[in-house]
Amino acid sequence: MQLGFVSAILADLSLEEVLAFAADEGFSCVEVMCWPPGKSDRRYAGVTHLDVSRFNEEQAKKIRNLIRLHGVRISGLGYYPNPLNSDLTHRQTVCDHLKKVIAAAPLLGVNVVNTFIGRDHRRSIDENISLLREVWPPLVQHAEACGVRIGIENCPMLFTGDEWPGGKNLHVSPALWRRIFNELGSNNIGLNYDPSHLVWQHIDYVRCIREFGERIVHVHAKDTRIDEDKLYEHGILGLGWHTPKIPGLGDVRWGQVFSALTDVGYRGPVCIEVEDRAFEGSLEDRKRSLRQSKRFLEQFTS
Repeated sequence: MQLGFVSAILADLSLEEVLAFAADEGFSCVEVMCWPPGKSDRRYAGVTHLDVSRFNEEQAKKIRNLIRLHGVRISGLGYYPNPLNSDLTHRQTVCDHLKKVIAAAPLLGVNVVNTFIGRDHRRSIDENISLLREVWPPLVQHAEACGVRIGIENCPMLFTGDEWPGGKNLHVSPALWRRIFNELGSNNIGLNYDPSHLVWQHIDYVRCIREFGERIVHVHAKDTRIDEDKLYEHGILGLGWHTPKIPGLGDVRWGQVFSALTDVGYRGPVCIEVEDRAFEGSLEDRKRSLRQSKRFLEQFTS
């Protein structure tokens, strides 16, 4: 497995600076964020380390040269919007950009694009499945034509009471993974596996690996700490009782995760995703979070 990180945590650095940092710290790969330039609407979104808006072979050649120069590969291109947004204009905008991200990948020798399925949180699951049938087949066909596998992350995107209980991403549980994979009927749709979101849903994240191993195209290494006092006070129907942490500082049993990944034959990238507020004070803090995470995870990947 190749140990890397998600570039969103180094939003204030250029792609060349991100790759140089990765090389200096001994990382093998980086998942590169490809949001369209502009203002973000939430934390860790809106990061544009690679602008694919008008991407061409000349630009791709420059990026390939940077990759060769630093000896750090791109594990995947990342863009995490809501393709099933209820606003039709917004939905079309994000789907158009997602197609551009998919088209850019093979120009860079990259065969994975990570994203969300999306969800209209005001509609039922069945209604969202109907919406998925309208929106996703053209995206899947585009990915197949480009030779790209799409890694759907399993984050519920649930932040406020207004989004309860569904959140803004449908791809959150084994039952829905099976249903979505069956609906889309393509081997080019896979799983960007992140155990942290499964911990607080009380889903067996190790069993998930063993069942869906052949679908895993990318892995995010993020941890979660369950606040037992808040859970006692508010129960599972409340919010704020689970906190994103860097690997090793939460409740994920990483030895079991890597044991299962090796058992199913996964040999791909494992990218540290930092969303830990304890390390957001400065650029040096964010770099330190990556160094600390790397030291912890190397016991399982070296």
